[in-house]
Amino acid sequence: MINQALRLIRTYHDLSQTELCSEIGISNSYLSEIESEKKQPSLEILQKYSDEFDIPLSSILFFSENLEESNPSDKIKKKIAGKIISILQWNEERLNAKEAYKKKTKIS
Repeated sequence: MINQALRLIRTYHDLSQTELCSEIGISNSYLSEIESEKKQPSLEILQKYSDEFDIPLSSILFFSENLEESNPSDKIKKKIAGKIISILQWNEERLNAKEAYKKKTKIS
């Protein structure tokens, strides 16, 4: 889930993979592999995200925790994390639709 959280953080800030790679000093292929869950991000990469987006590392990790324990506070955390992820996914879809519209209107 950390891979999805990192992708959503990037798209929330309306950055392409190329733009983010320039900012944090990694290759496009490495970022692509992280976001597609082929590779796991290192702690160094997570720290770069934290610094770049001014998000505490603990908050980034919060989204990736395995919250399958059955106590009530864990269920609440899981529900909140799920809602936040849903909002970020909606934003990503909105930005993708916006880009598709721009391309369509340029062609027409």
